[in-house]
Amino acid sequence: MPPDPDIRFMPVTAADLPVLRAWLESPHMREWWGDADTELGYISDMLEGRDTTRPFIFHVDGERLGYIQYWIIGDAIAAGFQDKEPWLADLPAEAIGVDLSIGDPARLSKGVGTAVLTAFLRRLAGEGFQTIIIDPDEANGRAVRAYEKAGFVAYDRHIDKDGVTLLMRLPPERIEELKK
Repeated sequence: MPPDPDIRFMPVTAADLPVLRAWLESPHMREWWGDADTELGYISDMLEGRDTTRPFIFHVDGERLGYIQYWIIGDAIAAGFQDKEPWLADLPAEAIGVDLSIGDPARLSKGVGTAVLTAFLRRLAGEGFQTIIIDPDEANGRAVRAYEKAGFVAYDRHIDKDGVTLLMRLPPERIEELKK
C-alpha cells in the first residue's frame, strides 16, 4: 500500500452486482462467503430496503478493490440470526458488525484490508458508533491478522457445525483514537 492512500466508500448500487458476482465466485471469496447467488440475494435485499445492512464498494486511489458492509446487531436479532449466532444477545442492540473482502486476489496480504478497515472504522467512530465487532472464521488467519492490525481484539469464540467464529471487538480507547 502506498502511504496515505485515497480510500473511498461508495454505496452499492444495482450496477455493482456484476462485479460483486465475479468477486463472490472467485475462490478466495467463496472460501469464506456463501454461495454467490445467495450472497447477491442478500445484497439485493439491502438495496431494496428489506435488510438494514449498509453495503459499500471501496476504492483505493481510484481503483475499485472490494466490498465492505456494516450491520446493526439489534436488526440481526430481530431478523432471527440469534438462533444461529447466540452470541449476538451479549451485545448492545445499537452495536454494529463489519464485514469486508478484497475483490482482487492479487491485492491480498498487501495491507489493503487493514488500511480500508481502519478508514471505515474512522468513519463509523465519527458517526458515533460505540460498539463495533467483527466475526471472522477463526481459520481465516489473513483476515484475523488484518483485523488485529486495525485494532480489533479477540474476546470470545463461537463453535458451531460450520467451524469456529472468532469474536473480535474494537476497544473503546481505539474508537476514541479513531475520532481524532
